[in-house]
Amino acid sequence: MKSVFYALILSFLLTVSVAFAADSISPEDAINHIGQQATVCGNVASTHFSSRSKGQPTFINLNRPYPNQIFTVLIWGSDRSKFPGAPENYYSNKRICVSGKIQQYKGAPEIIARSANQISEGK
Repeated sequence: MKSVFYALILSFLLTVSVAFAADSISPEDAINHIGQQATVCGNVASTHFSSRSKGQPTFINLNRPYPNQIFTVLIWGSDRSKFPGAPENYYSNKRICVSGKIQQYKGAPEIIARSANQISEGK
């Protein structure tokens, strides 16, 4: 009886994890989801903390580096303390997923990350 129960639990967990993975979209596809809540997964191609710019933004570009970025995670300076370490260093050269509302800025899609719980590593 216990083995049937454990098999059902394992089956459920695998189904849920596959469902969450299927819900993510690529940085290239994000442009087709402007205004929607989504999870975008990709490889961090470049990062930059603009400490002297208004709002002190941190830019994390997925799959293609600046100036040819196709998707950006934006972290405002006022939110930097909510992330582990300096985001431009912590997430550099990693594969990440970011969840939030996809917006468009100067023709490119972005998600503004206001806390670390919007970004996960892997997938």
